[in-house]
Amino acid sequence: MGESDRDPYDVAIIGAGVCGASVARLLSRYRIRSALLEREEDVSFGTSKANSGIVHGGFHHSSEFLKTRLEVAGAARFDRLKEELGFPFERCGILVAATHPDELPAIEHLREQGIANGIRNLELCSRERMLELEPKLSPETCGGLYAPDGGIVESYRYVFALVENARANGTELLTGFEAVRATRSDGIWTVYAADGRSIRCRYAVNAAGLYADAVSAAFGAEQFTIKPRKGEYFLLDRLAAGHPSRVVFPVPNIVSKGMLVIPTVEGTTLIGPTADSGEDKGDLATTQGHLDRIVASARNLVPLVSEMDAITSFAGLRPVLGEDFLIAPSDLAEGLVQVAGIQSPGLTASPAIAEYVRDILAGLSLDLVEKADWNPRTDPPVRARLLDPERRAELVARDGAHGHIVCRCEEVSEAEIVEAIRHGHRTLDGIKFYTRAQMGRCQGGFCTYRIVRILMRETGMSFDEITKRGGASRVLGSELGGTP
Repeated sequence: MGESDRDPYDVAIIGAGVCGASVARLLSRYRIRSALLEREEDVSFGTSKANSGIVHGGFHHSSEFLKTRLEVAGAARFDRLKEELGFPFERCGILVAATHPDELPAIEHLREQGIANGIRNLELCSRERMLELEPKLSPETCGGLYAPDGGIVESYRYVFALVENARANGTELLTGFEAVRATRSDGIWTVYAADGRSIRCRYAVNAAGLYADAVSAAFGAEQFTIKPRKGEYFLLDRLAAGHPSRVVFPVPNIVSKGMLVIPTVEGTTLIGPTADSGEDKGDLATTQGHLDRIVASARNLVPLVSEMDAITSFAGLRPVLGEDFLIAPSDLAEGLVQVAGIQSPGLTASPAIAEYVRDILAGLSLDLVEKADWNPRTDPPVRARLLDPERRAELVARDGAHGHIVCRCEEVSEAEIVEAIRHGHRTLDGIKFYTRAQMGRCQGGFCTYRIVRILMRETGMSFDEITKRGGASRVLGSELGGTP
C-alpha cells in the first residue's frame, strides 16, 4: 500500500529530539494516528545528545519569557516521568558560586527572580554554607545560591524512553526522513523527504531543532533563521578528584549561564560549555584553545578539576532564535505548529512544551480523546553494572550473554548490546547512547570491535555497512578485505 492509499496521519511531528519525542509521547495518549519523523539515523542524534543534561532550577530568567514558565512547569514533571519510564535522573541540587564579593548582588537577584517565578526553596548561602554543601568548591567562594530541586538527567536515554513509550502506544517512527518539501490540498499536508518518501498528515509540528528554519520554509511558513551556538565540553573519568556532588554554576553573564562543573547522573563529570555563535550547523569541532578555557573556568569553581582526568571532548550546537522560544501555530501555513529556537532550558521545559503544543493542536480543532488502554510505563533496560550478584546470577543462568562483558569500562554485557539492536539502534552511536558501551575511559578502544561483530551477527549487515551514526559515517572500508 502506498502512502497515497493510506489514511493520513492526524499529526506528524518533525524532529525526534527532546521536544519532538515529548510531544510524540504525550499525543500517543490520545485516539489519533501520529508519526515521528527524524532526519538522522536514530533519535536524539541532534542537539539533544550533546547538552549539559541539567534539569534547571527556575531562577536564571524572568517569568516574562515563555521559556521560563515552561522551565518551571517542566522541571516539576521529571519525578513522575522517571517513575514511569525509568531513565536516569536525580535531583542532586544546583549551586551558583560567587568567587568575588562583587558577584553577590547578582546572586541576590537570581534568588529574587526565582522566587518571582514561583520557586520557594531557594537558599541564599554564606561562604561556610556553600562549602558545607560542596566541600570541593574553591576556597575563594564567598557566597552563593542553592536550588535543591535542580537535577541531572541523561538526555539521550530520556529521549529513547519517550520514543519507546510513544511507539508502544501506537506512534510510528520514520528515521532518515529529512523533510524538504510540503504541499497542502483539501486540508491535508503531504510532506516529502529528501530520499523520495512522503507521508500525509492533517497537522504538523515543526520541532526540527537546528533545522526548524528549513522545515518552516518547506511548508511555506514563517521565514526565520536558526543560528547555531556551539558549546564545547570536556568529559572527565568517573574517578576524577574534581567530581562534585551537585551541579556548580558560576555567576552568569549576558551571553550564557557560564561554564559549569556537572556531576553526570552516571558518575562522570562534565565541564563546559563554551558559547560561540556561528553559521555552520555541522561544525562539531573542538579546539585546544577553547578546551583550555573550559579547564581554567572549571578550576575557578572546583580547583581539583584536572585535564588529566579527561576521557573525551565533544561539542553540541544550540538552535538560537532570539531570546525566547517560538511555540505557536503558524500564521502562514494552516495546521502547522512551530516549536523553534528551543535552546536552554529546552530539556527542562520539554514535558511542559509537549503540553503546550497539545493545547495548541486542540485549539486548532484536533479532536483529542484519551485512550482507555494508554500505558504510560516502559520498563528500563537491564544494566549489568547495577545488578546485585543474586540477580545477575539468575539472568546469566537464563542467558549466558548477561555474563559476557563487552565494555569493561562501563561494564556493559552482550545481552545489553543485543537488546539495543533489537530496539532498533543499529549504529555504534545508537548503541553507545542506549547502553553506555564506548563511553568509558578507553572510549571504545576495547569494545568497538566486539560491538561490530554483534551487530553483524544480529542484523546480517556486512562489516562495511557498519556506521558510527548512519549515512556516510562508515567505520570500516572495503579495502581492508575480509571480516573484522
